[in-house]
Amino acid sequence: QVQLVESGGGLVQAGGSLRLSCAASGRTLSSYTMGWFRQVPGKEREFVAAIRRSGLNTDYVDSVKGRFTISRDNVNNTALLQMNNLKPEDTAVYYCAASARAWPIDAQSEYDYWGQGTQVTVSS
Repeated sequence: QVQLVESGGGLVQAGGSLRLSCAASGRTLSSYTMGWFRQVPGKEREFVAAIRRSGLNTDYVDSVKGRFTISRDNVNNTALLQMNNLKPEDTAVYYCAASARAWPIDAQSEYDYWGQGTQVTVSS
């Protein structure tokens, strides 16, 4: 069992930056692909980014490419999402997730563990 806790959300102006962290306990994160998803009320949860167990491969939804960077620290059992040049349309609750399945993984149904989410609000 893996417990995931996100932090780092908040309110920021358009063009600003935030860094989300996902701290894991229970098992080492090096055994899992890590992903970030986001959800706004009334919409489906959307894939944002994922990083392979080794950290050598990443994947992003087109709308965040060039602005967001996913990384991981397997020693400290954390996953990070650096978000730059934020836009109002990035406003959502952001969730981190862990998957034991083979890469690539961008479907939420393929993730086994989820955090509780952290709110990101970008004002225009």
